[in-house]
Amino acid sequence: MADPQAGVARADAVDAAPASGRPGRAAGRAGRIALGLLVPVVLLAVWWGATAAGLVPPYQLPGPVAVWDAAVDLVQRGQLWHHVAISTQRVLIGFALGAAAGLAVGSLVGLSKLGDLLLAPTLGAIRAVPSLAWVPLLILWLKIGEESKITLIAIGAFFPVYTTIAAALRHVDPHLVEAGRAFGLRGLRLLSVVQLPAVLPSLVAGLRLALAQSWLFLVAAELIASSMGLGFLLNDSQQNGRVDRILLAIVLLAVLGKLTDALIGLAERRLLRRWA
Repeated sequence: MADPQAGVARADAVDAAPASGRPGRAAGRAGRIALGLLVPVVLLAVWWGATAAGLVPPYQLPGPVAVWDAAVDLVQRGQLWHHVAISTQRVLIGFALGAAAGLAVGSLVGLSKLGDLLLAPTLGAIRAVPSLAWVPLLILWLKIGEESKITLIAIGAFFPVYTTIAAALRHVDPHLVEAGRAFGLRGLRLLSVVQLPAVLPSLVAGLRLALAQSWLFLVAAELIASSMGLGFLLNDSQQNGRVDRILLAIVLLAVLGKLTDALIGLAERRLLRRWA
């Protein structure tokens, strides 16, 4: 006969396991964050030390305090958050449009031999065109409004998603596809239920590359007659010799890029829990 006390002990152990696991996970997450912040803190300390000791002239590399003062000045003028908000809006809209187009075309090229033969050579050639080469053409076609800026960012977001999805879908397990077809799945239904979940890590990697590319293309996009945005702040500060504001814009671009990448990381974990 089973020992009732042993059963109670096992139940207590099971109940205690999640409680003890949560602090462990929290400690591990805190450790990862601390390690991730280590290099930025060291770089900040080296930057402060080099400028405070006069190793670099201020007109070439202002200190962290000067950059902070530049940020405070722009906040007091009511300009900094407008620059940040406008640039973020442009990046997110362009990224969404470019990633959606990249997903559609990448799926077509990855799943269709005819689509691969027709589109892959041309898209491979267009992918090699530098971002600044598109600027005169977009101004001519779309003028100097938001459409030209968002289109350029969308072009930057398109190719990472297209490339990764097309390559990943070519290597989906055919037995998995046949199993989906056996359940009556065809076309878009088969793609969304079977094939895309099978290449989820590649899809997320492509989205992360596309988002990083969107921030890179933002600066080129905001050269198109912009009066606001971080790209405009960079260009205007360079013309006026405000190196402190140049560094501020670079730091903000880095922070915003990392924050938006972290959001995709959170979405990836949710999708993996759903489709794993």
